[in-house]
Amino acid sequence: MELFFELEIPYIVIGLFFLAVTIFVGTRDFIPKVALKRGVISVVLLFSIMISLHFIITTKRMDGVKKIFNEGGTIICENKMRRTISRSVLVSKELGWELEGNYFKSEHYTRDFLTARCVDYAPIAAKDVPE
Repeated sequence: MELFFELEIPYIVIGLFFLAVTIFVGTRDFIPKVALKRGVISVVLLFSIMISLHFIITTKRMDGVKKIFNEGGTIICENKMRRTISRSVLVSKELGWELEGNYFKSEHYTRDFLTARCVDYAPIAAKDVPE
């Protein structure tokens, strides 16, 4: 459950904002009474489905990234700290990275990377190889 909130809290907050707007608009005098009920149900249902699907897809990708890393593959993680030159970091056991829970950690790097923000490097590298 902790992982769910860690990954989905921004989207839950966005959903609550849309729910608050729906309730505010639905309680206006010029809006039919049935619109509030339908609006709230629609917003809750829509965001519940979207957040659930996002969580399922993200956790499957995380499991795939962990598996590839444990098999000795290279992973690419987005680097939000440095936006000027390199926006990504290559992560592999060969480069001194370790997997602790859901985070990639290295003694040579100041920041840990959540596996949810990483993808397999092989498909990206394969596009760069000329035929």
